[in-house]
Amino acid sequence: MTTAASEPTGSEPEPEVRTAAGVLRGSVDEGVAVFRGIPFAESPVDQLRFAAPQPVTGWDGVRRAVSYGPPPPQAGHFGMDALARESVGTDWLTVNVWSPEPYRGAGLPVMAWIPGGAYSIGMSSLPEYDGARLAREGGVVVVTLNYRVGMEGFAHLDGAPANRGLLDQVAALEWVRDNIGAFGGDPDQVTVFGQSAGAGSVAALLAMPRAAGLFRRAIAQSMPGTFFSAALAADIAAACAAELGLRPTVADLTTVAPDRLPAAGDAIMAKCASFAERWGPVAHRSIPFSPVVDGDVLPVTPWQALADGAGRDIDLLVGHTRDEQRLLTALDGMLGQVTEERAETALEVFAPGPDGARRYRDGFPGAGPDELYELVNSDWLFRMPSLHLATAQITGGGRAHLYELAWSAPGMGGVLGACHGLDVPLVFGNLGSGQPAALIGVGPSPAAEELSARMRTAWTAFAAQGDPGWAPYDVEQRLTQLFDTRPTVTAYPEETSRLIWRDHSIPVLPLLDR
Repeated sequence: MTTAASEPTGSEPEPEVRTAAGVLRGSVDEGVAVFRGIPFAESPVDQLRFAAPQPVTGWDGVRRAVSYGPPPPQAGHFGMDALARESVGTDWLTVNVWSPEPYRGAGLPVMAWIPGGAYSIGMSSLPEYDGARLAREGGVVVVTLNYRVGMEGFAHLDGAPANRGLLDQVAALEWVRDNIGAFGGDPDQVTVFGQSAGAGSVAALLAMPRAAGLFRRAIAQSMPGTFFSAALAADIAAACAAELGLRPTVADLTTVAPDRLPAAGDAIMAKCASFAERWGPVAHRSIPFSPVVDGDVLPVTPWQALADGAGRDIDLLVGHTRDEQRLLTALDGMLGQVTEERAETALEVFAPGPDGARRYRDGFPGAGPDELYELVNSDWLFRMPSLHLATAQITGGGRAHLYELAWSAPGMGGVLGACHGLDVPLVFGNLGSGQPAALIGVGPSPAAEELSARMRTAWTAFAAQGDPGWAPYDVEQRLTQLFDTRPTVTAYPEETSRLIWRDHSIPVLPLLDR
């Protein structure tokens, strides 16, 4: 998709760089050189459908790089399927670069963004991911990327490698390693960062041998804790394929046009609850796709990998929002409407251990059904996986910095609190664009601008030096940066939840009934 920012502005000269595949000509956005829609792998269609990404073919002459590449096929959430259909072409695997100094030898830190979207949606062309402000004010080279989502990227199929979406991310990072110097970036100073499924991808990359050496630092914002066993992933893939009257094989599914395939995942998501006895918690949350611990591409969970020392030489910044679940409850139409029965079901499904539900009720004695429902869902899906990632990093001999975003979103009447996704516009500084910016309210307040500046400064300082500006987390003091109207550093604020989950490891999610 081409946005208004895609075309050259004014009379500024169009920047050119030479990459390994050929020469690119970009545009200029308020002093930042921008290159959009750069292919990092061949189009994964036809004979390359459901295959690992393949090296891109070069080109002769100068290639214009002023328009975003088309996104991969998308699920129907938030109208993303329709948005994807507006784009033409199958060059799904592209990167975009914003650089304040697009000259070889500048040696700037590089920040490579992995979009989120429940592993079912996600595209780098969304306006909230525009990297111009982060690059210009932070003195970094910003890269955003596309990767295959849904069945194309994460369905566990016979005849296809597992975790193709993650392999796409590795290929994009290999492109960064080989080419970012031409854009003024330092290939030895790469930070991967992402939110939600993007953060889960960052965590997976930390555990993947194929990604070793491709980045020096990692930022995981609201990491989801869903990592599937091969058996669970294969069973879900079989259910998706059955919606089309097909088997979960490459031979069968290549007969389906790419833009038709997401509908099968959407159909399964709509009736996920009927599979609860087989799929367990992910059926209750309607999560049909996640990284698969297959023993090869992803050998073990990120928590196990970090505890074993896989991230010892990687600087890690990880955190979550205070009210992760609030927005998701609102999207389900249940804000303020959670019944005692629904809260009890959530506690039984998501609280850890045989007495987890009782521990939540004892730990939060004044909480009604809405709060209990929000707490246990927030903890299971985002907050405790993020906290445990920091703890695993320390266990393995590495260093981690922890944060919580506690600032309440003023948009939508202020009912959403510090909800999931609020960090994205704050980190990029795009407070007036895209769906998440609706959380900020009309006309960003001085408080929002100030908080955004603080977070951008922390993120770019971390990318440059491995230090976001507060002390590392440890298991005794548990120092945590709280981003709020008045930011403070304090002991981890969700202490009751931490204690409930303290002795509980986050497992590979199994198939319950084979």
